[in-house]
Amino acid sequence: MQYTASVNKLTRPLVQELVDNADKLRIDVQKLENGGTIIDAGINVPGGLEAGRIITEICMGGMGSVTLSHSPYTTNWPLTVNVHSANPVLACLGSQYAGWSLSHEKYYALGSGPARAMATKVKEGVVEPVEELYKELDYRDSAESTVLVIENDAIPPLAIVEKIAGACGVAADQLTIIVTPTSSLAGCVQVVGRVLEVAMHKAHELHFPLENIIDGSGSAPICPPHPDFVKAMGRTNDAILFAGQVQIYVKGEDEEAEKLAKQLPSSTSKDYGKPFADIFKDCNYDFFKIDGMLFSPASVIVTAVESGNSFRAGKLDNALLDQSFGA
Repeated sequence: MQYTASVNKLTRPLVQELVDNADKLRIDVQKLENGGTIIDAGINVPGGLEAGRIITEICMGGMGSVTLSHSPYTTNWPLTVNVHSANPVLACLGSQYAGWSLSHEKYYALGSGPARAMATKVKEGVVEPVEELYKELDYRDSAESTVLVIENDAIPPLAIVEKIAGACGVAADQLTIIVTPTSSLAGCVQVVGRVLEVAMHKAHELHFPLENIIDGSGSAPICPPHPDFVKAMGRTNDAILFAGQVQIYVKGEDEEAEKLAKQLPSSTSKDYGKPFADIFKDCNYDFFKIDGMLFSPASVIVTAVESGNSFRAGKLDNALLDQSFGA
């Protein structure tokens, strides 16, 4: 696969929109002593749904459109986030996926967004991407400035900021870090807005040829926020697991499209059947004990563009969604 678009350049106007409209969006923009910019979207400020919508488009590298609407498909939770990308592999895996692990002393976070595509490390004297995924995608980005989104309830320490800037090869004053707590409204939107991304990630895990995925869209209900981190995280996951809907368009044989459709829904996982917070608790709060195949939308349609045939699998579960959301 060959990609020429710069996810970092495409997101600059979106980052500037946050900065220019900080008061309207109820977010806070601050400069660190090293010149780096921190955008607080819900730690010490309210933030909101619109900030989350824009941040989701930033996570997608400016290669996706994100809207909010009301949907009749989830009985008690009509507010829905809708995402679409004409290049879902690059938008979702090459940018939106939270694949960059960052830690310093007691601070730990996963980074998502355009900066991932610039981040490098030196291994045995060779410069290579921080994440192995970029070798498979055959994609590297370069730009004068960059942005990373972190899902955390605390501002990252200066050491993390320096690490990110250094890995991306930019001065700290050319780096923007957006922080969205899971318990915030913006955090709810930007996590649930990964409904298409989890489908792309599972397709990758199932070894479906990524070059055959040519378009995609998804939607899921926006969960009510919760002050408890585990419950907040559970609700954002459950929005996708129990009510996420995705349609992807693929090249290739019908048999492969049908196979993908059957394997994609969350209900194919052995851990499916109860709210994510309960699963997490049963696994002693160890993510690595949870079946990786669980993280996927509830309902999928895979359309084979060369034959015109579509294959549907999975279903929405309003009862489990109500149980998770506290109805």
